[in-house]
Amino acid sequence: MPRYRLLIEYDGTPFVGWQCQAVGVSVQGALQTAIQKLTRAPASIRGAGRTDSGVHATGQVAHVDIEKPWHAARLCDGINYYLKPLPIVIRDCAEVDASFDARFSATARHYLYRILARRAPPALERNRVWWVTRPLDAEAMREAAPALVGHHDFTTFRAAQCQANSPMRTLDRFDVTLNGEIIEIRASARSFLHNQVRSMVGSLKHVGEGKWTRDDLARALAAKDRTACGTVAPPSGLYLMSVDYGPAGDGDNSEADNSEGGLTRR
Repeated sequence: MPRYRLLIEYDGTPFVGWQCQAVGVSVQGALQTAIQKLTRAPASIRGAGRTDSGVHATGQVAHVDIEKPWHAARLCDGINYYLKPLPIVIRDCAEVDASFDARFSATARHYLYRILARRAPPALERNRVWWVTRPLDAEAMREAAPALVGHHDFTTFRAAQCQANSPMRTLDRFDVTLNGEIIEIRASARSFLHNQVRSMVGSLKHVGEGKWTRDDLARALAAKDRTACGTVAPPSGLYLMSVDYGPAGDGDNSEADNSEGGLTRR
């Protein structure tokens, strides 16, 4: 049975998240329905990251097994046809080896968080940024962000309902840039805990407001206590930008807790 890797872009606003839920439309469910309509056969799709409701993606990766071979371009176009008018697009499709697993083969995941700090609300960026009505000190945020980089116990920045076996994670990148009116925060790691990125961003916002210093951020991390976390940033500003794989699309198949969206174990 051929296996295909899908590169997916979506606006997470109207969905209950990536993962199928008992109530509401999920990205995963919409994709499975579209593939079933196209191939006229059951389909089960597995994603690299189970993003939460309202979280967007420009580079989500998933794999699906299909009973009969398809030309990759035709499969891509066909799925996109049946996804209309939902805000989900297959950007690329390729046949891969059966050993490829979109979740377990991943070697890194890259997220972007966008904050719009101005008095006027967004018009074009509505539901695509965290709108903050007061100015933030982006330079102070940039200087403080590296305090979280490295291998740490991220209990402070872990959702209470997170089901990962361990709070230990290695954060490879956490940096801040100012792009016009938008503060962009980029985070990279092999895997993330549930709500880790949004929790770190919300705490970093306290630095931008002058409420916290870099030392305060470091102390919150060292506390290993969820109550030490600052505000949890809303999902609207978060994007799964890309997922890395090894030279042949394969990575270490040991535990990788998906990404920011949180993991329900099977």
